[in-house]
Amino acid sequence: MKKRTLRFHPCGNYKERYDDELTIFESDFGRFWALVGLIILFAVVPYVVSPYLLYVINMIGIAAIAAIGLNILIGYTGQISLGHGAFFGVGAYAAAILATTVNAPFLLAVPAAGIITALVGMIFGIPSGRLKGLYLTIATLAGQFIIEYILIHWESLTKGTMGITLPTADIVGFPISGDKSFFFVIFIALCLMTWIAINLVRTKFGRAFIAIRDNDRAAEGMGIPIFRYKLLSFGISSFYAGFAGAIWAFYMISVTAEPFNLTLSVEYIAMVIIGGLGNIAGSIYGAVFITALTEVLRWLTDYLMNSGAFATSGFNLNLAPLREFVFGLAIVVFILFEPRGLAEIWRIVRSSFRLWPFSY
Repeated sequence: MKKRTLRFHPCGNYKERYDDELTIFESDFGRFWALVGLIILFAVVPYVVSPYLLYVINMIGIAAIAAIGLNILIGYTGQISLGHGAFFGVGAYAAAILATTVNAPFLLAVPAAGIITALVGMIFGIPSGRLKGLYLTIATLAGQFIIEYILIHWESLTKGTMGITLPTADIVGFPISGDKSFFFVIFIALCLMTWIAINLVRTKFGRAFIAIRDNDRAAEGMGIPIFRYKLLSFGISSFYAGFAGAIWAFYMISVTAEPFNLTLSVEYIAMVIIGGLGNIAGSIYGAVFITALTEVLRWLTDYLMNSGAFATSGFNLNLAPLREFVFGLAIVVFILFEPRGLAEIWRIVRSSFRLWPFSY
């Protein structure tokens, strides 16, 4: 009789050793494609795309850094914040003040701005010791308005509505100017901050965050000092926002208080929800989605306002609320049809290819 060999195909991802829990990539195949993606990102993208598209990509990278921080707070710790845009502004102003008053170099001003923002975030995170849910959301909303007021009216420090103009950034004597130079700075920083976040959530701190998110009373019963870890989560989240804001300030050269409003905070929440709560990669997917959606809506608004039908008819069409409406609609659609966001959609697609031709 002819001997037949049975072949078994994987039908899931099972961990057999504790070392499997510590691996970032599930297989060598995933590690290979991550390396290919990084090579394409750094060796191809900045040299082939247009200047405008490169600017949009840079803004995606900055937004992704800030969104990762917010996901640590909301997705992993379960603490809702409506002040992330204000913390982003604190980082931008901190970097601008350090660079103009004490001539702090770029490599020192950016992390220092993140630390300053982390301290501010922990101050506004103090109510999390007694408040949660809607009440904590209102407290962080108050923090958003307080920081906005300070950035505008503390003129001796922030220069008020005049803003602050930053000097040219440089790294060990090499000036950084232009979209292409900042592209490498932004995405090297994004890779570093993503690696830190992925490893952070696998430590005892990240596991404590998840325990607090799932059931804070049970976590406290297990011996986890929940107030201390909530403050730590606010500090880490604010550090990411301040770090991203500092890079943004050097990239934009000048800083004013107008961009750091409630709308920016809502955009970051939309990135986290649409990308995927409790998923670091989802923060990047959400940043890509929201930033690209913003650019598409801006183009659509300009096209409709300048088209012959509206320009010659004298009909006054106010399209300013269109972006907020589409953001809200996108959040509702994802919550209803895919609560785990784009990260879950990508996981399903990836599993379909890995398990083909079987569907389980």
